[in-house]
Amino acid sequence: MDNKNSRAKKMMLWFGMISMAMTFAGLTSAYVVSSSRADWLEGFVLPQVFSFSTAIILLSSITFFYAKRSLRQNKQAQFKGMLWTTLVLTLVFVNLQFQGFNEIIASGYYFTGAESSITTSFLYVLVLLHLAHVSGGLVVLSVVLVNAYRNKYTPEQTLGVELAELFWHFLDFLWLYLFLFVTIYQ
Repeated sequence: MDNKNSRAKKMMLWFGMISMAMTFAGLTSAYVVSSSRADWLEGFVLPQVFSFSTAIILLSSITFFYAKRSLRQNKQAQFKGMLWTTLVLTLVFVNLQFQGFNEIIASGYYFTGAESSITTSFLYVLVLLHLAHVSGGLVVLSVVLVNAYRNKYTPEQTLGVELAELFWHFLDFLWLYLFLFVTIYQ
């Protein structure tokens, strides 16, 4: 693939990620503004499982980094192994996110209805929107895995992996931002 085409694809990805970041910036700004409402929950604390999921998703960024590194060193088996590890870690992350939601619900906080609050409604929107983006990331990762088994990547042909890794790190950074924001801003 020529350099011009490669740069265009990277630029399109950057535009997409910037627009996603702006969406979350708007939502977190609304979170801050809404926190002055009388019905805002004071002292709401995220369940501990969200801390574990944060560690898992950050670990998945490390494994994706090592996958790309292995590809550049032409270690195909290690490359595929790191991609599979990234996939498994991501599925664990998603599972832990739903466990966290179940703990919130078990504590009596709901997204809608009489038992809901503006605080938990914002939390659900932030986390579920992020999970929607992670679902997109899982599709991207699956495509990279399929292409890895079709031998479409070589040390010289890494664009698909580079784009996927960049998006993956963005998703992980975005989750870290959201987690820290909700944890610190109470």
